[in-house]
Amino acid sequence: MAGAERRAFCVLGIETSCDETSAAVLEGDGLCDGAGAAGAASATSAGVTAPGLRLRSSVVASQVCLHRRFGGVVPEVASRRHVEMIIPAIDQALRDAEVSLADITAVAATRGPGLVGAILVGLSAAKAMALARQVPFIGVNHVEAHIYANFIEHPGLRPPFVCLVVSGGHTDLVYLRDHGCYEAMGRTLDDAAGEAFDKVARALGLGYPGGPAIDDAARGGDPAAVRFPRAFLEEGSYDFSFSGLKTAVVNYVRKAWGTSDRSQDARAGATGRASLADLAASFQEAVVDVLVEKTTKAAVGRHVQTVALAGGVAANSRLREMMAQRAKASGLKLVFPSPVLCTDNAAMVACAGYYRLARGERSSLDLPAVPNLDLE
Repeated sequence: MAGAERRAFCVLGIETSCDETSAAVLEGDGLCDGAGAAGAASATSAGVTAPGLRLRSSVVASQVCLHRRFGGVVPEVASRRHVEMIIPAIDQALRDAEVSLADITAVAATRGPGLVGAILVGLSAAKAMALARQVPFIGVNHVEAHIYANFIEHPGLRPPFVCLVVSGGHTDLVYLRDHGCYEAMGRTLDDAAGEAFDKVARALGLGYPGGPAIDDAARGGDPAAVRFPRAFLEEGSYDFSFSGLKTAVVNYVRKAWGTSDRSQDARAGATGRASLADLAASFQEAVVDVLVEKTTKAAVGRHVQTVALAGGVAANSRLREMMAQRAKASGLKLVFPSPVLCTDNAAMVACAGYYRLARGERSSLDLPAVPNLDLE
């Protein structure tokens, strides 16, 4: 594509794959080579100009408070809330970006994986706007979008690199050979890492969502207090398994607390055998150990120079700390998004859509929602 004519794009991104209703506006001056140029401000500083790419707005309407009483996301409740919030979120994103629908040159939306009812809300809205405005529609893979959150804030990021996408619904180790060219090197065989965080947090009486709660509870705790199991699986495998670890923690807690009120004991800060902080730190360490070990080995094995983190669990402080240490020791550059771009957001969807659009890709308006959509 060297020497190709540049064209400015203004992409409206929409994300409704789970329990976040999000819309964002991203603009860029197009791509003139295979690697492309990217860079922008984080979602908390929208409007700051950077080379090639500019995040004009990012709006996220969270449903955390709505689902907290259930201890997790209820699909039907999430879908109904998306219906209520999708138009206000889009309107707010356009206002914040100081643009109108007439300025939008493409609309990108998540088509999977995720909760099918939730996905359909955003996908339908995106198709309707693309049809009404007669602009391109781009369907985006949710895991792909998480990877592309890194391109928003790291102007120098170029493929190839290895990315660990780790969230409540996904734990995927991906080799990005080039834009749009992915190899799934490993994935979870049971619970995703974020799912394990949620379930263990519930057992510890820490509430929902579990990731931030355990990260906070682990501060000051001894990560070596309890030696919980690490499932590295067979030699050379890049797959993950966290169900055994989750069960080990739950069983430990049951034995320590017996029939007592777990939430009351959690607030008291002790289990009788290990403090709450020690338990949280020990569990977190077991998860992070496996994530870091496999990610580092995958990056070294692929002979790449860069490793990336993405997804909600990528905001975990211990994962960032340990991954930074291992990356430095292995001669790797580590990149990850700001926490606001780690959790589900439309800015990452717009970015992935932008790169697809710049490569000349378009999606049909009959593109279906696929709840178990494969990245490859």
